[in-house]
Amino acid sequence: MAITQRVFSGIQPTGNLHLGNYLGAIVNFVKMQETHNCVYCVVDLHAITVPVTVWGGPDELRKNIREVTAAFIASGIDPKKQIIFNQSQVAEHSELAWVLNCIARLGWLNRMTQFKEKAGKDRENVSVGLYDYPVLMAADILVYRATHVPVGEDQKQHVELTRDIAQKFNNDFSASIAAQGFGDAYFPLPEPVITGPATRVMSLRDGTKKMSKSDPSDYSRINLTDDADAIAQKIKKAKTDPEPLPSEEKGLETRPEADNLVGIYAALSGKPKTGVLTEFGGAQFSAFKSSLVDLAVAKLSPIADEMKRLSADHAYVDSVLADGSDRARAIAAETMRAVKDIMGMVRKTS
Repeated sequence: MAITQRVFSGIQPTGNLHLGNYLGAIVNFVKMQETHNCVYCVVDLHAITVPVTVWGGPDELRKNIREVTAAFIASGIDPKKQIIFNQSQVAEHSELAWVLNCIARLGWLNRMTQFKEKAGKDRENVSVGLYDYPVLMAADILVYRATHVPVGEDQKQHVELTRDIAQKFNNDFSASIAAQGFGDAYFPLPEPVITGPATRVMSLRDGTKKMSKSDPSDYSRINLTDDADAIAQKIKKAKTDPEPLPSEEKGLETRPEADNLVGIYAALSGKPKTGVLTEFGGAQFSAFKSSLVDLAVAKLSPIADEMKRLSADHAYVDSVLADGSDRARAIAAETMRAVKDIMGMVRKTS
């Protein structure tokens, strides 16, 4: 049985969506809808793996779910053609996650670097959910039998784990999968899609650190809700070094702040870094930043304006999520029926 080519990806509703989210993920979401069936998720179950003081409680979560949904639509994702929904509305995510917990191995999770980074030294006091996050992510992807997952570089390891889990399921139940008419494998082995010159956008205050919504300095990031004045001010104050821009990409290797700004310009303009350096090589940062301000404002201000308009229209955003969850649930329920049949679970058939 042929597997449909399908894209799945998601973003956490934890507030302060920023340029890194846009260039590292949402831009690819928009591109891939032209060639694939796409399922884009606001992953609210992942958001609650950290303490409530971090994700903000019920009112903040509702606000942030709507904001991410608004960002998807404002950036160009068509909710009539593609599926946009929030994770907790489709119970099959959690149901498949438990099945996959029984397939995944403890040693696999112990190798996940994201958990080590997020847990830090206080590992014994973090939630089980944070530790198990990668298995829920695997369920998010596999419940739609997705073949492609656009992610940032930091999530590549989680997609690789998803492939391992899918492969083990296929191996463990190979005879039953064949008997059910699915051929050699039920789950596809999804491919991470990491493309573009800014797959890992760094802080505007420190080019060695990833741009993050948790950074205490608002000047470290460009938020998708920033207006033109805020964008201009943050770029002008972005950390640089005293040397002019190099003419070749190799000249960026030991200059993280320069490399970051050139990567941002390249991603926003649709040019490779080499093309940006051909245009600006030898220029001082003052001139380059001025051009970057003009480009960033032109690209991002319309998105910010549309996000604000949509975020205020709760009825419309909620209707998009409700419609998306109905369409997502139809796919996910079919997957769970097949998984139960493959594993031999007796289920209600009428």
